[in-house]
Amino acid sequence: MGASDATHMLFLLWFFAATFSLSFFKTMSNEVSCNEKDKQALLSLKRGLIDPFNLLSSWSSQEDCCRWDGVHCDNKTSRVTELHLAYTGIGGEISRSLLELEFLNYLDLSFNDFNRTPIPTFLGSMGNLTHLDLSDANFSGLIPHQLGNLSSLCYLYLGSNFDLYADNLYWMSGLFSIRYIDLSSVDLHKEADWLQIMSKFSSLSELYLSNCKLDSLNPSLGFVNFTSLQVLYLSGNHFNHEIPNWFSNLSTSLLKLYLDDSSLKGEIPPSIFNLEKLEYLSLYPNHLIGKIPESLGQLKHLTYLDLSFNSLNGPIPLSVGNLSHMRTLSLNQNQLNGTIPKSLGLLSNLEELYIQNNFLTGTINEGHFKKLSKLKDLSMSQTQLFFNVNSNWVPPFQLEYVSMSSIKIGPNFPSWLQSQRSLGFLDMSTSGISSKAPSWFWNWTSNVEAIDLSDNHIEGDLSNIFLNSTVINLRSNHFKGRFPLLSENVKVLNIANNSYSGPISTFLCQKVIRKNKLVVLDVSNNLLSGELSHCWRYWKSLIHLNLGSNSLAGRIPYSMGALVNLQSLRLQNNNISGDIPSSFKNCSNFGLIDIGNNHLTGIIPPWIGEMTNLLVLRLRSNEFKGRIPPQICQLSSLRVLDLADNSLFGVIPNCLKNISAMALPEPNIQVFPFDPLKYMYGYVSYIENLKLVPKGKELEYARNLEFVKIIDLSNNNLSGSIPTEICVLFELRFLNLSRNHLMGKIPEKIGSMKELESIDLSRNHLSGIIPPSVSNLTFLSYLDLSYNNFYGRIPSSTQLQSFDALSYVGNPQLCGDPLPKNCTIEEESLKRSPIGSAEDDSINSSFYLGMGVGFAAGFWAICGALFFNRTWRHSCFRFSDDIRDWIYVNTVIKLNWLLKS
Repeated sequence: MGASDATHMLFLLWFFAATFSLSFFKTMSNEVSCNEKDKQALLSLKRGLIDPFNLLSSWSSQEDCCRWDGVHCDNKTSRVTELHLAYTGIGGEISRSLLELEFLNYLDLSFNDFNRTPIPTFLGSMGNLTHLDLSDANFSGLIPHQLGNLSSLCYLYLGSNFDLYADNLYWMSGLFSIRYIDLSSVDLHKEADWLQIMSKFSSLSELYLSNCKLDSLNPSLGFVNFTSLQVLYLSGNHFNHEIPNWFSNLSTSLLKLYLDDSSLKGEIPPSIFNLEKLEYLSLYPNHLIGKIPESLGQLKHLTYLDLSFNSLNGPIPLSVGNLSHMRTLSLNQNQLNGTIPKSLGLLSNLEELYIQNNFLTGTINEGHFKKLSKLKDLSMSQTQLFFNVNSNWVPPFQLEYVSMSSIKIGPNFPSWLQSQRSLGFLDMSTSGISSKAPSWFWNWTSNVEAIDLSDNHIEGDLSNIFLNSTVINLRSNHFKGRFPLLSENVKVLNIANNSYSGPISTFLCQKVIRKNKLVVLDVSNNLLSGELSHCWRYWKSLIHLNLGSNSLAGRIPYSMGALVNLQSLRLQNNNISGDIPSSFKNCSNFGLIDIGNNHLTGIIPPWIGEMTNLLVLRLRSNEFKGRIPPQICQLSSLRVLDLADNSLFGVIPNCLKNISAMALPEPNIQVFPFDPLKYMYGYVSYIENLKLVPKGKELEYARNLEFVKIIDLSNNNLSGSIPTEICVLFELRFLNLSRNHLMGKIPEKIGSMKELESIDLSRNHLSGIIPPSVSNLTFLSYLDLSYNNFYGRIPSSTQLQSFDALSYVGNPQLCGDPLPKNCTIEEESLKRSPIGSAEDDSINSSFYLGMGVGFAAGFWAICGALFFNRTWRHSCFRFSDDIRDWIYVNTVIKLNWLLKS
């Protein structure tokens, strides 16, 4: 579903909810006629409100106010008692005329937009209120203390007003009747005594204080008097201490405890397991350690337990089998070890089991699922478990979600899957399956929405197989033959790293898939051949296209410009020739272009600078010529610029400083219209990968690609100096300008590029000293300055001396550690003597000594070359003979002319 469709759907749901809410309370009051005083008060309220959707249109002076939308009157007195104005979209000013509604006991203004105005203080004078709901209505500022005067108030909802705060909570002491408090997302960091204040409300049954910036649960307290509390919601705070023992005081009342994402640490205290009535316990994600106590089995009424994303270790306790009411058990992302207890199979009400990403070992067999007839979600990926069941086993459950990635299932194909008729998601990637997919499997998958069997050794010929699943990942197996047939339902097809063969055009142009809705197509690393077809008009829904590492030839067709939705194009490692088609200008959504390792020619087109969403541009190892177009500097979002191994000439553009993604830190919250490096569909993600050469060797980046920032212009014919402006690229991590014809010095301020991890300037004609600021590059782990003309001492720093001497070889006048050449002699020769005559003598002697050494070096450099190289020697002699003949002939001609004259 597209973003616009989702927006329309949300609007319709909101509209129906608002209409139903208002009309419901309208019909409730059909039997009575409203009080005139109340009517005028409501009309005055309406005049101050903004009603963008005209949902208060029924509020008319000609109509009975008890029949107005959202208004409820008492059947006997005809006085207004309730106002239900939630989800109406109203805003503006709340009039003091509400005070005229002296019998009003219920006021709901939630889920509206009051544009960050303060909560009116006069609400504290509405003494009959029992229900006040101002949640998610965009109020801001200080919570008025006057609300503490509402002694009859039972329900107070102020949550999800993100700019609301309280300087203290002592004003709440007057809420004698309070049963329900919701202050979620209200800033309470100034109130240290919140716990003592709240615990004084003897009638309080539900307390919601999530994301309130609280920093303490007062673990030193021995007793807290929550005598009626049933629900305690404290998620998203910053307690940074152990779970206190006072929770045991709540053993007779507490039903639900939410402590997730609250920076809790230490072990789970025994007091938690004394909460005998507890039904819901959420402790994820925190920093809890230690074992899960066997006393867990005491929580007989527990239906939901989430201990995921902690650092818990040890085995799953045997007592887990006592939790007969358990429906959801989440123990994933911990360090649990040992085997799975068979008592787990006794949980007859269990619907969701998540134990993935642990160190669990051993075998899982039929006994572990003996009574799990209600199980729907099963996730045990990234463990060391061996799923070993009989080939004719029929499970007692009907699963909807299965995640068994990176556990041992094979070598045989799991035949028990055939019995699962409700499955929507199947992940058995990297599970050791090495047999042929059975004939029933592909028909069975037609009702499975997402399938991931990647990184196995499954065999089969899919030439005549019809695939219907929305997401299909068969990457890295042994499938062969022609491409399978696709239904219109398929959106993601990843069959990379297999042995599919034949012409690519046969697949792209077949009539049966011309109505495809494919979004991701990855057929890289196969045996495909032929030229790219002209059938791209049938593939306009594509966002990610990877045809790399095949044997494709010919030119990039102009018709590929029809892929206007394309965000990622990868044609790398083929035999494609010609230039980049100008039709690519139509593909304004390009975020990644990888057409490296081909035989492309021509220039890098200047219009590429118009692709302002481009993050990755990889054109390496082609035959591009010409200059680097300065328009490339307009790509402000560019993170990867790889133009290495071409025939580019000219200077490095100094405007590279304008690539702000390499100069400025990434914002904490990035808002992109799309993400060209990944595609998400439900539980499935397609992650782009890229091969780069950041530290002298080729590395593949996938999930970490978004953090890479590299400029690689190596192995071209670039000349001139390194532009000093490049030093403002403070976020650049890898810089490779090696194997060019660069001259001049390394920019003095290169040390300001603090994020640099790799610098390669080798095999150029650079000179001067190595700037001392290089020693500031504390992240530098790779450096190659070899084969240049640097001189002087290598600056001292932990990094620079840790590199091998090969990083500096080929610079004869460079000295100091780690080179074997000592700098002492050179430094002494540069020292000036304090006596003038001696100084002059030193200068003269140095001059004559240098002249002599220079003459000898020059003489033997020429003569030695002629002596050892026969070709050069013969060429030199022929040249000298030609010069001698030319002089002789010209001299004779001149003499004859003079004699005649």
